[in-house]
Amino acid sequence: MRLVCDPVFSEVDLMASAEELSRLADAVADGEGVLSSAVSPGGNDLAGVEVKKTSGPGVVIRLDPERQVLVISGDSAGRAVLADNLLGMASAEDGGHLHVDYFPGHFYLAEGSLSLVINSPHGGMPTH
Repeated sequence: MRLVCDPVFSEVDLMASAEELSRLADAVADGEGVLSSAVSPGGNDLAGVEVKKTSGPGVVIRLDPERQVLVISGDSAGRAVLADNLLGMASAEDGGHLHVDYFPGHFYLAEGSLSLVINSPHGGMPTH
């Protein structure tokens, strides 16, 4: 797994194998877990992801700048939707990516969430 933070656009780019996306989806659904990621020297890579249960409402995706870790926290309903999105990308067979972006009235993301781009294990653009 590789997580790259773009400080200009306040977004995190997630690249992972299908197995890694599935493990992350399980952690998100369970509301607990820590997964490490590959870090390149001198880059904007994050050290990993930490998932926490909170009462919500919704899911907050934020950066812990001290530890350089992406933190995903939220209520079970919101986490379930995000977990389904992660599993969808893990099982997609043709490539592509998914933008998880907050907007007012978003049905599962809470205000203040960073944008997350989840890339297919098969590449960034669909092959069909």
